[in-house]
Amino acid sequence: MTLLEIAVQDVAGAVLAAELGADRLELCAALAATGGLTPSIGLLDAVVGALPSHVGVHVLVRPRAGSFVYTADEVDVQVRDVRAAVRAGAAGVVVGALTPRAAVDRAVVARLVDAADGREVTFHRALDTVPRLEPALDDLVALGVVRVLTSGGAPRSIDGLDRLRSTVAHATGRLQVMAGGGVRPVDVGALVAAGVDAVHLSASRHVDESGGPGGGASGYTTTDPALVSAAVAALRRG
Repeated sequence: MTLLEIAVQDVAGAVLAAELGADRLELCAALAATGGLTPSIGLLDAVVGALPSHVGVHVLVRPRAGSFVYTADEVDVQVRDVRAAVRAGAAGVVVGALTPRAAVDRAVVARLVDAADGREVTFHRALDTVPRLEPALDDLVALGVVRVLTSGGAPRSIDGLDRLRSTVAHATGRLQVMAGGGVRPVDVGALVAAGVDAVHLSASRHVDESGGPGGGASGYTTTDPALVSAAVAALRRG
């Protein structure tokens, strides 16, 4: 059965997604502006406390926007964030690190997997910038990563179906493949047909609200119940 993961940024969105049928949540911050950053431990603690135990909370650990090549200090922060997420009750973490040559940074990922202390580790869409897919997947399997989040190298998953199929073919039985990136409910059927283990979407809507002087005027995004419901229905149709 293909699972549904919803990316959420607040307690209300997490509760809503779980109530409407999400199997798993990715908790992050600044999703629309940056593609997602590490959320606060206070937010994680509140979300874990508000959800039923069968809905796992997987925490995005990403210290900044931009490339996935990190300095020693940035790696140290991520190791600390992974450990803090585990202590706060996360079911897993979502990480990614690359070398300057756009290969999996095995040394960094090994440290993050170790810090996760047995919780599930997902390698995020940093994979979409890796030119040599199969060696990257082999590295992640060897490192103990459980799943990859990928759009198939395209801005939108529906446009990356060929690489998604290749990813599934190489990873089957060794690594779960979750399709994510610009996913709309109408895309779900084609993604399921590509053989992925899960579909990931933010299912969000924009709230146009000014923060006043110093607070920004661009508003924010929040979970849209109609989009979550539509994604759940699309998965049930297969």
